[in-house]
Amino acid sequence: MAKAKVAVIKVKPQSVLRDTVRLCELAGMSKVLDPKATTILKDNISWHFPFPGANTTPWQMEGTILALQKAGLTDISCVQNKTVVTNAFKGEDLNNYIPLFKKYQIPVLYNFKDEDMKWVEYQPKAKMHVLPNIFPEGIFIPDYFFGKNIVHLPTVKCHIYTTTTGAMKNAFGGLLNTKRHYTHSWIHRTLVDLLAIQKEIHSGLFAIMDGTTAGNGPGPRTMFPVIKDYMLASDDQVAIDAVAAKMMGFDPMTLEYIKVAHDDKLGVGDPRDIEIVGDDPEQVKRESWRFSVGDNGASMVGDFIWFGPLKRFQRLLMHTPLVNVFIMGSEAYHDYYRWPLKDKKTFEDWKHDTSWGRLFAAYERGEAEKQLDQVRV
Repeated sequence: MAKAKVAVIKVKPQSVLRDTVRLCELAGMSKVLDPKATTILKDNISWHFPFPGANTTPWQMEGTILALQKAGLTDISCVQNKTVVTNAFKGEDLNNYIPLFKKYQIPVLYNFKDEDMKWVEYQPKAKMHVLPNIFPEGIFIPDYFFGKNIVHLPTVKCHIYTTTTGAMKNAFGGLLNTKRHYTHSWIHRTLVDLLAIQKEIHSGLFAIMDGTTAGNGPGPRTMFPVIKDYMLASDDQVAIDAVAAKMMGFDPMTLEYIKVAHDDKLGVGDPRDIEIVGDDPEQVKRESWRFSVGDNGASMVGDFIWFGPLKRFQRLLMHTPLVNVFIMGSEAYHDYYRWPLKDKKTFEDWKHDTSWGRLFAAYERGEAEKQLDQVRV
């Protein structure tokens, strides 16, 4: 298998927009995206509340838009999805994307609105690992995605079910409908199947990953934010996830979703076969942050259902109206216990005590331009 390339650079708050444009140039973004096709921005809203490390950052979004425009890719849209625990409208508001969509005239579409897109049955050419068994009635994906570029905007963080999460996991919300929770017991191979489908339907694939504040602990929501000042980019979704995982301190080839995607030749997961480009590739190779996933209340319940003794009763619990009990429980835990009593304070401390948090606060106030070096397109 040919070597993959992942661009990794250190970034600073004042220059982060220029840094992101340079990052995309280093990763060869303009060479892999079709200039004649619409480019979909697929942001990552893991939690509608703006918890640091959980969601696409506003500077990641703005820098990506500027990089696309500078490369001549001006037909840009954004596609949002909802999950059982996140509200897309609240998420794009609280994470400060809406002013950017207005500023750069980016239309926003929602994969759960019939007027924006329809879900159509798709028969993949690649051999699927699990999706046909999980969805015997057929695999349905949004018709809007066909023939378009897609740029994923994940963050560097841990995940309670996949250990790490990034570009490959970011396709989960966009390509699967609200019944995506059916896949959790087979989540690793689900991500591999989705990557195979993406390679068939999209005219170009790219990912820009924000590690300015990385998420340690039981992600993708209730984490311990750690300032790392890194951003990554690549057209290889497997390789960028592998590099991020290695930087976090994990062996990428022990993570099932990376190993299976590598074996299926959907990308490169072995760090020995990945070329790091940027300011200090050798330092990036030495990074090992010793992150660990751990558990929270929600993850322990999830483990019991998806991977433990209740797995055999999954169709009864998760494919019937009983699922609403678990949805209500998750919402109560995250939105009415964790956020007001614990995680909001972590967010406020981050805004006050860190340079990235202060930049986020500037975006909140509509004053980010005063703190940022501007990029001419």
